[in-house]
Amino acid sequence: MKRKDFILTLGTAGVMSFASTSLMAKEKKAKTKKVYFHYLLFWLKPDLSAEQVEEFKQFFEGLKKLPYVKNVRYGKPAASSPRAVLDNSFTYNASMEFATLEELEAYGKLPGHLALVAKYKPYFERMMVHDTVYEF
Repeated sequence: MKRKDFILTLGTAGVMSFASTSLMAKEKKAKTKKVYFHYLLFWLKPDLSAEQVEEFKQFFEGLKKLPYVKNVRYGKPAASSPRAVLDNSFTYNASMEFATLEELEAYGKLPGHLALVAKYKPYFERMMVHDTVYEF
């Protein structure tokens, strides 16, 4: 093969490789999946009885039945070893999964959601919400 033909072949192969890599990157970007999490922290009122604290779990069970919610997990702080970055001051936490940001926001306006919040709001003195999007 002549040097000129060899260089032309190499150049063509390089362009084709670059184009193929760019196409694969675009396909991968187009296939990026997003999942939205709604993370809740609750500090229940200290004067609640043990039964009321236990009853508060029905708030989370009610959330499981609402439209748009893919998954609800809830619990109390773990008995982790104390360290400077750990905050176990909350009473309950929950994480909820949603397919889209629009569904997460629509869930917040549902009459069923608002009714649950109104029913169980007297149980807590503080609540904090974190919304997160994971891409993979």
